[in-house]
Amino acid sequence: MNRKGSLGEAAFDTFNYVLLTVIGIVCLYPMLHVLFASFSEPALLSRHSGLLFRPLGFSLVGYEVVLQNPNIWTGYLNTLFYVTVGTVLNVLMTALGAYALSRKNLMLKKPLAIMTVFTMYFGGGLIPNFLLVKNIGLYDTRLALIIPGLIATYNMIVMRAGFAAVPDGLEESAKIDGANDFTILFRIILPVAKATVAVIVLFYAVGHWNAWFNAVLYLQDRGLYPLQLLLREILIANSASGNTVESVAMNEDDRSLVYVLIKYCTIIVATVPILFIYPFCQKYFVKGVMLGSMKG
Repeated sequence: MNRKGSLGEAAFDTFNYVLLTVIGIVCLYPMLHVLFASFSEPALLSRHSGLLFRPLGFSLVGYEVVLQNPNIWTGYLNTLFYVTVGTVLNVLMTALGAYALSRKNLMLKKPLAIMTVFTMYFGGGLIPNFLLVKNIGLYDTRLALIIPGLIATYNMIVMRAGFAAVPDGLEESAKIDGANDFTILFRIILPVAKATVAVIVLFYAVGHWNAWFNAVLYLQDRGLYPLQLLLREILIANSASGNTVESVAMNEDDRSLVYVLIKYCTIIVATVPILFIYPFCQKYFVKGVMLGSMKG
């Protein structure tokens, strides 16, 4: 019986390893394909079709073209602003809401929780949201990409679960010492629930980094465009700024081939920075998400 159990467990583990390996390859290869293509020779890449398992030659001309585009650097600065300011405000407001909903003595706690969850499934719609942003004076401003999405309901539910798991004795001891709710939240709850907070920070930061749709709706000034919106324009237009390409010393034939590289190089330039966030949050990620799934 033990032998059958051991064989079954071994077969199950083997199946899991194979399945997860296949899924990992499927998820990882597209990024490798883009990376290999971005370092390839333009002429070789333009003649190649199918999968890539190594760069075709070696060239940095695509990165040279992309990094000489001033719009890319403007988009970078704008995105850093949206990620930094937006994430700080997101986490602050989400923590305040999650703290209130996690308190056992909150008046009308159940109706408030139901109303909060309701917003996950029903909204005013695109046109009312646009009119609201325009009428309150946020249209074509940086705040239009931050204020309307200040709290994500799912993130607040996950954070509420993390706060609810903090022992009641810590809060009671703090109240005996004269601490108010803000002191309890910022000096006790948040440090104890740092795994959940780290996950929420990651969710919001990645969301801001990848966001482009709200920028299409609410921004007209190209000087406020985030990086992802510029990337979208490049991918759709199949080219970067013509002035930038013209500034690179090359003949007309080579210049036309560079456009093949622009997509790949821009994707790498826009993706690599956000990848550096994951190593710092990885040790908290599983713990924070599992806590939310068990306590939510």
